[in-house]
Amino acid sequence: MLKFLMMLFFMAPLCFLKKSFWTVQNYFFLISFLFIVLNFYSFHWMNISYFLGSDVLSYGLILLSLWICTLMIMASETVFRLNNYSNFFLLMILFLLVMLYLTFSASNLFLFYLFFESSLIPTLFLILGWGYQPERLQAGMYLLFYTLLASLPLLIGIFYLMGSVYTMNFFLLMNSSVFYSLLYLSLIFAFLVKMPMFLVHLWLPKAHVEAPVAGSMILAGILLKLGGYGLIRVFPMLTEAGLSFNYWWISISLVGGVLVSLVCLRQTDLKALIAYSSVAHMGIVLGGLMTLYFWGISGAFTLMIAHGLCSSGLFCLANISYERLGSRSLLINKGLLNFMPSMALWWFLLCSGNMAAPPTLNLLGEISLLNSIVGWSWVSMICLSLLSFFSAAYTLYLYSYSQHGKLFSGAYSFSMGFSREYLLLFLHWFPLNLLILKSDVCLLWL
Repeated sequence: MLKFLMMLFFMAPLCFLKKSFWTVQNYFFLISFLFIVLNFYSFHWMNISYFLGSDVLSYGLILLSLWICTLMIMASETVFRLNNYSNFFLLMILFLLVMLYLTFSASNLFLFYLFFESSLIPTLFLILGWGYQPERLQAGMYLLFYTLLASLPLLIGIFYLMGSVYTMNFFLLMNSSVFYSLLYLSLIFAFLVKMPMFLVHLWLPKAHVEAPVAGSMILAGILLKLGGYGLIRVFPMLTEAGLSFNYWWISISLVGGVLVSLVCLRQTDLKALIAYSSVAHMGIVLGGLMTLYFWGISGAFTLMIAHGLCSSGLFCLANISYERLGSRSLLINKGLLNFMPSMALWWFLLCSGNMAAPPTLNLLGEISLLNSIVGWSWVSMICLSLLSFFSAAYTLYLYSYSQHGKLFSGAYSFSMGFSREYLLLFLHWFPLNLLILKSDVCLLWL
């Protein structure tokens, strides 16, 4: 695992060379493909180096991080064209990628916490430095305070664990079981905020709306998955406490998912709608994860990967419209079918992915999560059916409002879409539909 870390570290000077924007992106692609070639498929920790190691869970999320970071550079052509500090922008993305790589591959709970928090810094810089409106300062503060406030108890919980179990290694921690309600709360609350769970989700739509396209992609694609990953890692030692208290979180997630779906139905901002839909999807992931069933945990992993690709692609589409029309409002982004007909196909494909239509990976994830939640309690069927229905409703609302209707009269200048944009969308959509052919990696890894 260290060899990839070194590769990333030595890419830092490359960011400051003149005209190296696309070179860095090509190197990111190269590293992604090298990482795919590693393709280890095992239930145990492998590739263990000094403090890093990886199992299937880490492998999937690291690969997703590499892929999304590559596509972030591809989507942010405007930064390069306007020369908006493009060198520092590349450095931020690289720094973020290194932090994510370390977070997902750390085999030590304290180091995981350290890198988990460090990934916040470059995200904050991306939002504050390259965001759109002046409100980005407020969005950055929201992000910082929500995440840091919830993370302090996690740090204290980690120190307590170290004092009682004398190890921080994930592999050794699995054998220990703790049953203190306060410790249980302190260890999972940071991850619930990061997911984000309903009630502590307000930082997410704010951060998304103010962030540049790269910030939105990394937020939706990877940073929401940090919460799920952390929960899967700490739950082996919290199983006993989880059996007593998890029903609280499942109830909040399912009811919250329905409420957030209703909020989606009256959004007029493209980005806000996609951001709120992320909250609804992560609500299902959290519910399935908390049942502690085999179906739930593997379904949560599957949907996390699928949602990372799908949501990121939708943010790219919203940005493509924003670059043409100068607004993210659905009142202005109308009739895009007349405006950019070939882009409507990609809107359709990614929207159908968002509402879990076959053959996307989202469908597989949602089916296994439904299985686990209904198996846990059949009363949850009410919330789940509403959630699935509204999920389709707001996605159709997004698609039909943006593609159909009368073209806004101010939209005179236009371009059909560059090949770069079509390639970008293809690279989001293709793995999303290809992975279902090899779904055993996602579902049978426990």
